[in-house]
Amino acid sequence: MNLSFSEQSLDMKTGTFVLSILFAVSVAAAEPIVVVVRHAEKAANDPKDPDLSPTGQARAETLARMLKDAGVTAIFTSEFKRTQETAAPTSKSTGVVPTVVPGKDIESLVSKLHQLNGNALVVGHGDTIPNIIKALGADTQAQIPDNDYTELFIVPLGAKPQLLRMHYP
Repeated sequence: MNLSFSEQSLDMKTGTFVLSILFAVSVAAAEPIVVVVRHAEKAANDPKDPDLSPTGQARAETLARMLKDAGVTAIFTSEFKRTQETAAPTSKSTGVVPTVVPGKDIESLVSKLHQLNGNALVVGHGDTIPNIIKALGADTQAQIPDNDYTELFIVPLGAKPQLLRMHYP
């Protein structure tokens, strides 16, 4: 589905508005919120550790614009370039240096997330995100199709986390 520029802008404004409300509620409740996204679209330059494609770079910039005022105090990526390049624009706009956690070490990542005093961005992979969400305590299943890079999951860290699933342009 191709959206016009004005439809994309409206979709991003709506997404940013919803995120702003959620982060305001998080601050009021004193519970950190974790935003989990899959890395953006990858290039075909290296089958083992590709860079982002131009489309992926644009998506990473969009994510940074959406999260710039979201109170992100921690960013987590895996050891792969595509996660680090997805997080880079958000890191630049927030001044937060990403922490690299091995992609398969979900236990360590979740432990770090539960020690947070602020909101976090986690950039993962299609095959690790469902396990991250489950380990955070959300009951909702999250399966990501191989060709979908638009998923944005919001999980408040608390006694009974509820998963909010959104899409971003």
